[in-house]
Parts: sequence; C-alpha cells; structure tokens
Amino acid sequence: LFLTGMIGVIFLRTLRRDISRYNQFDSSDDVQEEFGWKLVHGDVFRPPACRLLLSVFLGSGAQILCMVFVTLVLACLGFLSPARRGALMTCGVALYVCFGFVNGYVSATFYKAFGGTLWKKNIFLSAVLCPGIIFAGFFLCNIILWSQSSSAAIPFSTLLLLLFLWFGVSTPLTYLGAFLAFQRSRWSYPVRTNQIPRQIPPQPFFSKPLPATVMAGILPFGSIYVQMFFMFNSLWAHLTYYMFGFLFVVYLILLVTISETSIILCYFQLCGEDYRWWWRAFFSSAFTAFYLLAYSVYFYLYKLTIVGVVSTVLYFSYCLIFVFIFFIMCDLFSIGTVGFVSCFWFVRQIYSVVKVD
Repeated sequence: LFLTGMIGVIFLRTLRRDISRYNQFDSSDDVQEEFGWKLVHGDVFRPPACRLLLSVFLGSGAQILCMVFVTLVLACLGFLSPARRGALMTCGVALYVCFGFVNGYVSATFYKAFGGTLWKKNIFLSAVLCPGIIFAGFFLCNIILWSQSSSAAIPFSTLLLLLFLWFGVSTPLTYLGAFLAFQRSRWSYPVRTNQIPRQIPPQPFFSKPLPATVMAGILPFGSIYVQMFFMFNSLWAHLTYYMFGFLFVVYLILLVTISETSIILCYFQLCGEDYRWWWRAFFSSAFTAFYLLAYSVYFYLYKLTIVGVVSTVLYFSYCLIFVFIFFIMCDLFSIGTVGFVSCFWFVRQIYSVVKVD
C-alpha cells in the first residue's frame, strides 16, 4: 500500500508538470508543435470496437462488484457467520439478483456514451450473457455430481429457483435500470473527435497490447497472493474461514492497485500516441484473473491430493467459473470499473484541463 501511494504521488507530479507545460505553450504567442498525450486529443474519445460487448461486460462487472462489496461488509459486521453453512453463498446470490438494476444501468450508460444504437440488444445481452455463462458452468458441474450420486449436488428444485430468480427478478431489474439510463442525456466529452482517425506510430515492445497487459496483472495479483492461499484452503481443504475483516482490507487494496496500474499504463499508451485505450484498460486490469488461474493450477499440483478424473474436472471447472467472475469484476468499479472506469475518468480529467484549439 505504501509503494502504491509513492507511485501515485510521483505520477501526479509528472502529470501536473505535463499539464502546466501544455497550458504554458498555449498561452505564448509562438506556434508550438503539439507533443505527448495532447497530440491524440482528436481521437482519444473515438468509440471502441465491439462497443456492445464492452458495455455488457461493464454492466455485469458492476453487478458482481456491488454484490461482493456488500457481502464482505455484511460478513465483517457479523451478519454472515462461518458456522452457518451456505449463508455466505445464499447472501451472495440474493444480492447478485437484486443488483441486476446496477447491471442494466451501467451497461446502458456506457453503451449510450459509446454512441451505440442497438439498445434492445444491449439490454438483452446484459441480462443473459454473463449470468448465462456462470449458470451454464454451475449446471455442467452439477450434472457431473449427479452422475456420481454425490451429496454435494444441487437439487433440481434449487436450480429451478435460481432460474426463477434470474428471469423473474434479475432480468426485470436489468431492464428497469437500462430504461432509466437511456432516458438520461448522453455523457459529453471535453474534446471533439476528428472525422479521420489519426495514424498510430510503431510502438515499442513493452507498449504493445500483449506485453503491457501481461505486466499489468502482476502487481494486483501480488497484493492478493497470500490471501488466495487461505481462501483456497477454505474452499478445497474444508477449513473454516474467519478473516473477513482482513479479506475486506485486501479487497480494497486490490481495487486501489488495479485502478492505479490501469491509469499509469493508459498514460504511457497515450504518450505513445496510441489512442485505442478502451479495451486495453479492460484487459490490463482483468488479466489478473489469468494469474489467479495459474495459481489454481499450482495449488492443485502442490497443495492438494485429488484422486480421480471427476474430482479433477470439478476442481478446474469451479476454478474457471471463479476466474471468469474475477475477470469481469476486476474490470468494473464505481459506475463501471476498477480498470476501465478509472481510465475513463482519468482521460476525461486530463483532457478537460488542457487548452485545445
């Protein structure tokens, strides 16, 4: 946390110096050639590719993030006792269903800001895409448990109840949130977008999408590495987990780390005259989930003793579901995302304080 604060202070000083230099050049009578991140002011708010899919991910991530945040708060306050089996999962499912409103509102807000027009498709995908992937994963795992006559299998009546909560409660709330979002005016940008896209110069190796994204996930994963050991022990070694207060603090540190990492990488990308930051901001924060997947493989090989193909398939199936949820959630914070919205807020702020002709 101290290291994150130090990096943030250094970055703010650098950014303040850039803004002061840009405004100083604009106030002088001499004609100055633009340079740095100001050079792409006419393209930085150009709508991203696959705007529909991006907005759907943002809405679903906001829903998951709100669910996790409120669940951890309730657990810290003692409302969810570890002694009550299934209380944490039941609370999480109930909150996830109730926060369908957040899903629709965030997804529609960003889709409208991106200039999208297929609003019916946006609402439908927001309601069914990510929840459908999660439900399909759990259903396939449950089929495996049924085939083995396992007592851990979820009864069919419970699955029907989950479907009712999904389509009877969460989906209408998603439509309601999207309806209210589409009634609001579209967000305005501080600079105009040019009609002709600017040519992007060749980028150095470390600024290319794949290397930058891979490096971006290291620091956030490092902030939760120790906590992952206790959580995996609780899930797979049948140990009781009591440290919800510490988990909540680690969760907040994770959000701050992801936000700061995404903003710094976005800054370097704009300084390199590459204005395609939308999806990069998404993946730079969400790539932490792939390190989590690698850790689950390590935990399986060196910390667990699982015998049988079925048990192995179940382990990795549940891990993949958890990684997918983490992948979507890491992208979303505030009205939208930890990574994406942090960059979105950052880009709007820096271009609103510089003078642009």
